[in-house]
Amino acid sequence: MATRAVRVLVVDDSLFMREFISSALSADPGIEIVGKAADPYEARDKIIELKPGVMTLDINMPKMNGIEFLRKLMPQYPLPVVVISSVSSNVFEALDVGAVDFINKPVLKTEHDKQQFISEMTVKIKIASIAKVGQHKHSPARDVSSGELGAAAKKGIIAIGASTGGTEATLSILRELGSDLPGILIVQHMPPVFTRLYAERLNNICAMEIKEARDKDVIRPGTVLIAPGGLHMSVVKNGGGYAVECKEGEKVSGHCPSVDYLFDSIAKLKGINRLGIIMTGMGSDGAKGLLAMRQSGASTIGQNQKTCVVYGMPAVANRIGAVEKELPLGAIAQEIYEWHRRLVR
Repeated sequence: MATRAVRVLVVDDSLFMREFISSALSADPGIEIVGKAADPYEARDKIIELKPGVMTLDINMPKMNGIEFLRKLMPQYPLPVVVISSVSSNVFEALDVGAVDFINKPVLKTEHDKQQFISEMTVKIKIASIAKVGQHKHSPARDVSSGELGAAAKKGIIAIGASTGGTEATLSILRELGSDLPGILIVQHMPPVFTRLYAERLNNICAMEIKEARDKDVIRPGTVLIAPGGLHMSVVKNGGGYAVECKEGEKVSGHCPSVDYLFDSIAKLKGINRLGIIMTGMGSDGAKGLLAMRQSGASTIGQNQKTCVVYGMPAVANRIGAVEKELPLGAIAQEIYEWHRRLVR
């Protein structure tokens, strides 16, 4: 039985980009362009008329910007949306109000640039077509620090891996954590530059100190290091403590940075408590690394199917026995504290 093509509405105020995106996507037999719109008002009418399965959306448009459009649209017509935008922190605001994913709108100078953009766009639209929308309900930020827990913070490392849907899922966890925990390392599949913007956004919201990792950054309690886009991140010994190593390399499990790359390095550590968490995302990156962590004595958590935007990475991890506890997104922060309390006892 043939798979039904993904029905896509293309929204962009640039005629060139509308035609380029539509033509590029139409070349894939798994995608059908059902309509195009130059602004949010035209897009709204076409959503009602055409009922697309996925919408691509530019942020900077006349009459109403893409973020405001999403804010008005999603409560009435929840629809998987892939934002196509220039480098800007605005993409995270778009994700916050309901977009599933984003693609950097590149300067299409060469044929390689074009093909790379088309390939990424095609993959993300197909992933978006199976994503759940409206998964993230942020609770108010709170600092639940405790001196007793903080005393044990040097005794552990927490590692989180995520992909599609992970930017907002990770934020919902970090908002609930105080600055009394062991250092946290995060691999979120994201291109260069955006990881720095993402880290800055999180740092402005959460109690912990959050930054994009640099090579040889020391892992400290109360801090979060996010793997830079385009670089693998691993953990290495650094005197009496630990630091991260960030370097270029071939893709691992289809990605750079790779969750497996980070988890594998943590599985090799001795004499330190470790917690691995795998969250929403397509594919299998992180599953084998999480299994290696569990087999080496680390505690592991997988996000459950109901709260994942895309239940891919956690599903594979669970299937191969890498997940010790599978939990809804809203329970993971509390479980991190439960794990940390066991370090104190």
